[in-house]
Amino acid sequence: MALKFCSFASGSSGNSYLVKDDDTAILIDAGISGKRILEGLSETQTPGEQVKALLITHEHIDHVKSIPILTRRLSPLQVWANEGTWQAIDRPVPQECRRVFETGRELQIGSLTIRSFPVPHDASEPVGFSVTGSGRKLSIVTDAGYITEEIHEEIRDADLLLLEANHEREMLLMGRYPYPLKQRILGDEGHLSNVSAGEALSRIAGEVEKKRQVLLGHLSRENNDPNVAMLAVRNILMEHDIFIGGDLNIEVARREERSGLFTV
Repeated sequence: MALKFCSFASGSSGNSYLVKDDDTAILIDAGISGKRILEGLSETQTPGEQVKALLITHEHIDHVKSIPILTRRLSPLQVWANEGTWQAIDRPVPQECRRVFETGRELQIGSLTIRSFPVPHDASEPVGFSVTGSGRKLSIVTDAGYITEEIHEEIRDADLLLLEANHEREMLLMGRYPYPLKQRILGDEGHLSNVSAGEALSRIAGEVEKKRQVLLGHLSRENNDPNVAMLAVRNILMEHDIFIGGDLNIEVARREERSGLFTV
């Protein structure tokens, strides 16, 4: 069996991801319309009955928007979040669909093993996820003000990594956002910049040599651009004598477009 991954959308306006193998499929976040998520399942040839669970990173609307419709259309669907996130989610979720995980504890859903880990963000109890299956591992880190040592240790051996590259600092500082919002984004509980993403990747690639796929995700509509993000990350990697191609492939997960279906 192969572990597969698809980004249905990744950005400041909405996020949703599919992880699956031959037996089990899960969704991570539901911050875009239910229609788009259901279309993504169809386009990736993922039957609704194969989708066993929806896991939530945190309560912000660009991650939870379509929980209600998915619990109706993909019934029975387990919706997993930690206790802090459940207390903060302001969406109607049937009680019979609610499941609680403890951050840091492994969770088994079908043939997939999921591990949550804390990330620094201005939410109630935000997490990232690693999913393992078929001897492979993928990790998702978005909505993080910086890369903690715990995050680094969790993602350093991932075969596929979706890593936030939310903003280009100068674009943010010169843009139209109000000053308090700029400071929030730049703070330790804000979002990773292109430079932060490049530095994190440089450290990982310098420590663990392996073939890996990287997707830069959660790009800001206002304060970033796919070409700008790729150039910034590429330049930082080159400064550390790390080059894209061969064992390291990097792409951008688009805000409004489904990615290809990656085999991890």
